[in-house]
Amino acid sequence: MARKSTRNIARAKRHLRIRRHISGTAQCPRLNVFRSLSNIYAQVIDDVAGTTLVAASSLDKELNLNYGGNSAAAKAVGELVAKRAIAKGIETVVFDRGGYIYHGRVAALAEGAREAGLKF
Repeated sequence: MARKSTRNIARAKRHLRIRRHISGTAQCPRLNVFRSLSNIYAQVIDDVAGTTLVAASSLDKELNLNYGGNSAAAKAVGELVAKRAIAKGIETVVFDRGGYIYHGRVAALAEGAREAGLKF
């Protein structure tokens, strides 16, 4: 149990280091990723205004997923968040991997968003 806690603390520290350099604006918002064991979440955030512009997760009924904790679900979430962002007029974003390694589900989400037309 303690090992999981220290891993999450280390991830939070990495995320804070990343956030020192990455910030989203209205013209180029930040695409944030949060990954849990059974689901994955993505938000497009305007840090200047402090608002979430678009959000999607593997829990959305629109996706109709059986399990949200795999790479296929992450890719579907990436495509959905990109589709919603483009519908709101957002074409370019800054990718914020949330302190996670750019591998597996995080990379699949990014790939899905790129394939759906989001530029980063």
